[in-house]
Amino acid sequence: MLLCYLCCFLLLFTRFVPAMAQTTPPIAIETEHVSLVLAVGDKQRIFQTYLGPKLAATDHQVLPNRHEAYVPAGTDNLFEPALRVVHTDGNPSLALAFADVKTSKPADGVTTTTIRLRDPRYPVDVQLHFTAYYKEDVIKTWTEITHRENQPVVLTSYASAMLHFDARQYWLTQFHGDWAEEAKQVESQLTSGIKVIDTKLGTRAGWYQTPSFFLGLDKPAEETTGDVLAGSLAWTGNFRLAFELDNQNSLRMSAGINPYASEYTLPANQPFVTPEFIFTYSTTGKGQASRNLHRWARRHGGTLDGTQPRLTLLNNWEATFFDFNEAKLDRLMGDAAKLGVDLFLLDDGWFGNKYPRKDDTQGLGDWQTTKSKLPNGVGHLVKTATKQGIKFGIWLEPEMVNPKSELAEKHPDWLLKLPNRPDDLYRNQLVLDLNNPKVQDFVYRTVDEQLSQGVAYVKWDCNRMISSGYSQYLGKDQSHLYVDYVRGLYKVLERVRQKYPHLPMMLCSGGGARAEYGGLKYFTEFWASDNTDAFERIFIQWGFSQFFPSNTIASHVTNWNRQHTLKFRTDVAMMGKLGYDIEVEKMTSDELKFSQQAVKEYKRLSPIIWQGDLFRLRSPYEGNQASLLYVDEAQRQAVLFGYNLHTRFLETVLPVKLQGLDPAKRYKLTEINLMPGQKSELAANGQTYSGDYLMKVGVVLSDREAKPLTSHVFELTAE
Repeated sequence: MLLCYLCCFLLLFTRFVPAMAQTTPPIAIETEHVSLVLAVGDKQRIFQTYLGPKLAATDHQVLPNRHEAYVPAGTDNLFEPALRVVHTDGNPSLALAFADVKTSKPADGVTTTTIRLRDPRYPVDVQLHFTAYYKEDVIKTWTEITHRENQPVVLTSYASAMLHFDARQYWLTQFHGDWAEEAKQVESQLTSGIKVIDTKLGTRAGWYQTPSFFLGLDKPAEETTGDVLAGSLAWTGNFRLAFELDNQNSLRMSAGINPYASEYTLPANQPFVTPEFIFTYSTTGKGQASRNLHRWARRHGGTLDGTQPRLTLLNNWEATFFDFNEAKLDRLMGDAAKLGVDLFLLDDGWFGNKYPRKDDTQGLGDWQTTKSKLPNGVGHLVKTATKQGIKFGIWLEPEMVNPKSELAEKHPDWLLKLPNRPDDLYRNQLVLDLNNPKVQDFVYRTVDEQLSQGVAYVKWDCNRMISSGYSQYLGKDQSHLYVDYVRGLYKVLERVRQKYPHLPMMLCSGGGARAEYGGLKYFTEFWASDNTDAFERIFIQWGFSQFFPSNTIASHVTNWNRQHTLKFRTDVAMMGKLGYDIEVEKMTSDELKFSQQAVKEYKRLSPIIWQGDLFRLRSPYEGNQASLLYVDEAQRQAVLFGYNLHTRFLETVLPVKLQGLDPAKRYKLTEINLMPGQKSELAANGQTYSGDYLMKVGVVLSDREAKPLTSHVFELTAE
């Protein structure tokens, strides 16, 4: 009995033994305000000892070793593992012991820490990589797995990251939706057991669920208060986020590629590199976490050329759909120039000859201009745009194919489809097999052929998930399909960017189904939703703004809902990256004047909207109004948006308290985006207030007499 008590004491002692008893000093991954501390403990295992607000280095030594940082499967782990390996001899266990740690500084304010772990009995190495962005308070982490066994090993799960938390309660904010209702926000308390957010769609990572989340500790995370972790997985394919609350009320979070149908056979000396998991920690709510991610994305490659200007554009889709010809497009480019935008974007319907693209049933995959529509080809359209003083862009969906196409007829082996089963079509399409290097070459050539003709912008669409997935190229080894499809896509995008490093491209997937940082680093922006109803777009753009900067969220003025005024539709689109998909020739004289002036105002103020800090002031989820503010880094200029969604009869409309201003500065408020002849009806227009007043008292951006679906935009200028 005494021996039993002694063993229990030793077990507890080793579990909570302070890091100061170890020969290896604690490993700190730190930013200006955040610390992630790891330490070597029992059996040379690596433990996460702390994650939270910046901790003094002198305190790192006394932190308890409570949670193994990256838990392998098959030995003493009783909960969700980060990694499971089946060795050549069939042994399904893995033990990871600390080997060494290295640090480097690839850029100013950026530090990379690599911790190498090794199995004591098998030649398997796991490297945990952490890159800390000091000023942005963002940490990026990923894992690299290699081995030297005499035959391939099998990876059955392989998380990018595992993080541990100890709090009284945990609140998860997730984002979900469907086509035309993306990024819907919902919050729930985590309870005992495991909560999984994942997708098995192959190509459309965020169609139903998104790989981004907030985790509130002790209480629900609010916009300006509370401890919160914001996380986002950078992977354009099947993902899995798991949140497991154990018997001691500790939370284990893991993020990575979804191992569903994806056991990966790994040859010796070939590294398996997981996607990056990007996270930040805020003690002042979700707003600060969002601003951290926005700054990181703009400055450090989360989006292409994030600190550079973007193009405003006119798209032809809602003006013509598939029904257009060369003369009509020439006129539309004249309309784009008249409107004052930078670029004309030709959407779907311009290609195919044996099977002309007259609707979505045929022609996809045959990327030659339809001679009956465009006898002089894309080159003529580029010339027309140049004469009008604008650029020309084009729509592509290079990963997909209609069975009714020359491509499908010539290369049936290039299609993802099950043998001995009928085709499972979605939108009359199948998916090309990007596991196959020949298909990768084809997709690259498709893009290159258009860009080599002077095309200055690409809208890269993806309207199809993978169902009934089977790769003829992979043969019997189908478990690599989902992983290597995404890697094949990245190889193509890498080649495109090597030749065209700064060409602007929009990432589209029937809307926002690919809104994640794995794909976005190759693109300047993404199409948030095919739903351009301005009321719905407030919610959709609000959701995406939690993780992505405004210069990446393509937001267009359209006629989706003509009951909304043109001003309301424009004011909603201006909160993101402004564009138009509208029939300019059908505008009234006043509507055209208003739109021309709005484009000028947007271009003038876009540095603030694109590069400024975003403050979400009043949420559409919490009432009948919405408001947000962009403030430049010097706190000298700001742009304020207010939307009346549908205030109730006699509803009290309170002033909106601003954020992020300099309390000592005085700001003049000027309402912009007014229709010709319209005067501002709000008392704040033309007035000057101190930043302190605006943040403590605020201004009224609507009133109970206002009509539903009205809006106001104010420019703030420090005097």
